[in-house]
Parts: sequence; structure tokens; C-alpha cells
Amino acid sequence: MKVCVSSSGKEKSSNVDFRFGRCSYFAIYDSENAEFKALENAGIASAQGAGIAAAQQVVDEKVDAVITGNMGPNAMNLLKAAGIKIFGAAGGTVEGAIKLFQENKLESIEKPAPAHSGMGNQKRGW
Repeated sequence: MKVCVSSSGKEKSSNVDFRFGRCSYFAIYDSENAEFKALENAGIASAQGAGIAAAQQVVDEKVDAVITGNMGPNAMNLLKAAGIKIFGAAGGTVEGAIKLFQENKLESIEKPAPAHSGMGNQKRGW
């Protein structure tokens, strides 16, 4: 199973970024072969449609689940249409979020954050 975490950095020890569309990196962990990689978020530089660009990048990576803090409606619709499950993390490290996911301790995100909420540094109130 491939899990993508919105991240502030390239390392497993990097913090989970509360923003999806405007996070700096996507940390992707493949549990089948224990491989970890970090990709720069192509959507971060978009003047508009950052969430859609970010979601498409994640879809192209063929991930099964995404862990993030906030996700806008357009990104959520695209990921759900691709069959990708979305889970919330209230903070911590990428490695910690992946561990909580593997232990089934993360709640799924069913409702999107308001559009454009990633423009600031807002976070979902968990």
C-alpha cells in the first residue's frame, strides 16, 4: 500500500503540513517494499488550482491513501474519484503519521475545508 503525507520537508522526520495543495512536499511510503521518497509539490507554485494540481500529482503516483490536515473541495473530489482514501493528522512527523495510519488510529476526512483555506496557515480543528 502506498501512503502519501503532505509534508514540510523531504525527510521522514519532517513535520506533517496542514495544507494539502500548498504543502512543500509529498512524502510517499510504500509498505510493500518499505521504500520512502519525497516529491516536490508541483501545485505549490500555481496561482490558481493548487489543490487540483497537487491532487493530480498524487493520483499519478498511484497512492492508496493521503494523510494531511486540510484539503479543499476540488482536490478532495479528484482524489475520491480516483479511489484514494483521505485521513487527517493533527501534527507530528511524517513517520509518526504513517505509524498512526498503520495502526488504524487516524480518522478519515469526509468533508473538505473551505476553498482557498491553504492560502494561509490554517488548520482543521481536531
